[in-house]
Amino acid sequence: MRSSITLRSALLILLLGIFTYLYGLDSRFAPKNGDEYPYMHIVRMTADSSSWLPLQSAMEGIKNTKPPLIFWQGIASTNWGSEWTLVHLRWPSVFYTGLTAFCLFLAVRRFSGKTQTGLLAGLVWLSFFASYRYGRPFLTDPPEVFWLSLPFLALLYWGKGAFESKFFFPLFAGICFGLALFSKSFAYIAPASLALGLYYWRWRQWSIPKVLVHDLYKLVLVGALALGVFALWFALDPFPEAIWREFILGENAGKFAARQSNYFFDLVRGGDSIWLLLIATIANAGLFSFVLISTLIQCWRSRRFLSMEEVLLLLLVIAFLVVFSLPSQRSGRYLLPVMPAFAALIALQWERLPLWGFRIALLLQLIVLSLLGWVGANLQFSQFMGNASKWIYFPVHWLLMASSLMIVLVGLFRSSHTKTLSLAGCFLAYCALTSSLAPLEGNLGRYSNETIEQVQGKDVWIPCDYRAKDEEYRLLMPGAKLHGYLAKDSGEVDGLTSAYPLVAVHTPLGVSPVLCDSCKIVGQRMEMRARHSNEEIEQMVKGQIGKYLFVNEYLIATPVNNSELLNMKDVCR
Repeated sequence: MRSSITLRSALLILLLGIFTYLYGLDSRFAPKNGDEYPYMHIVRMTADSSSWLPLQSAMEGIKNTKPPLIFWQGIASTNWGSEWTLVHLRWPSVFYTGLTAFCLFLAVRRFSGKTQTGLLAGLVWLSFFASYRYGRPFLTDPPEVFWLSLPFLALLYWGKGAFESKFFFPLFAGICFGLALFSKSFAYIAPASLALGLYYWRWRQWSIPKVLVHDLYKLVLVGALALGVFALWFALDPFPEAIWREFILGENAGKFAARQSNYFFDLVRGGDSIWLLLIATIANAGLFSFVLISTLIQCWRSRRFLSMEEVLLLLLVIAFLVVFSLPSQRSGRYLLPVMPAFAALIALQWERLPLWGFRIALLLQLIVLSLLGWVGANLQFSQFMGNASKWIYFPVHWLLMASSLMIVLVGLFRSSHTKTLSLAGCFLAYCALTSSLAPLEGNLGRYSNETIEQVQGKDVWIPCDYRAKDEEYRLLMPGAKLHGYLAKDSGEVDGLTSAYPLVAVHTPLGVSPVLCDSCKIVGQRMEMRARHSNEEIEQMVKGQIGKYLFVNEYLIATPVNNSELLNMKDVCR
């Protein structure tokens, strides 16, 4: 038996968590999913049309990729695209994430009777890497997780009043689920309804007849109301047939098609097997993955003595896991709505959990912090750019790294502080990751104001390695008309400068591009490379990090004048 976290420690970690989620919110290198830039593209195009619907996109096959609520959110937060920054796009996601943590705190505090346990549940959920990765960028996940979680947290908070409610709670749940569907997909009604049915079944003492008599109509009402909210998309959009073709059939029904050999073989083997789904779900906890494993082991061992609330939390997890095992495309991201339930279970079992899971978390944090420190020292003190002063950290960065390492080491060797400091260490590791790339977020990785002024309204060709990559460059060169070419050709300076009038090219650090007499360098910045060969990875492991991790990007004006280029297919699309 171990003592619980103190209220003072929980409040200090809460302040650290808030800082962590706000620090580097505008970073281009923040942990995220590649969907952010395509979503940004749809928001920008729809805002330019001055109409909420239909959704607009210049990307072939990617227009009605998600319901409109997330895009309306982006339109509103950027004031119809007039305040086009990552902070304006992302702050609603952080707000949703904060609301989820707050509601989790209220529910757990209510039924556990302990403020510390409620705070702990919210903090544990925020400490999960999946919460940090998907809970800040401009993605569908934060609103989806909040609206799906809210009815289940309400049942835990109000208890009998909510379970016995004949109209108010079903109405409330139906609207919440509907907003979740309107944010992500109508498919979420299946796991949500199954989980709600299991909740009622447990409340009726596992009596199916009682559920059929007292609660079946509630489930029907909730499902009908939720789908009704989602159906507003069809009613409001002037082209509902496009929604059916692109979203219903393409985005959702297509996930049941066999991806490798056939459906049943894919279920038990390969990259989309149910086993990898289980691993990916656990991995959503990130550095706390082994703490989650120890919690599930503890729940199994004490299964006969679990409280009603703990059983309900496990039923929520089981329902989502069963439903999302059915599509042939299986992803741990689909299980994000059950991560608050996992966090609540960890908080409830906190005092009884063994230390080994927390020590593994601290070891992982130690590895992450050590690697970041080694990489940072290599970048600042080596001569990989020919002038080491270009990559400079503020002293506060090294203070953060040293204090974080010290805190983690104390947690490893002092058992009385292991659990508390392992939780704080998760947030410190995320802060260290953001701080390690801070120089690239400044002048080093951005074009000067003079360069930005020179490209206003001009056609600029930039390297693209995935769809909507130009949305990232739009943040670097606002006001320019961007067009994409294949990123693998970015080092072919001669070919690019002979083909495009204004083009961004890449050269190794310390190497200036050889240009024609009429060519002119308009601007320069440093960029981090995304793909590396095995030989380059080997050299980086040996210490040549800066040489292979980064490139110089030059914006070059050439005498080329070819109007037909504008009619060519944009690689970013």
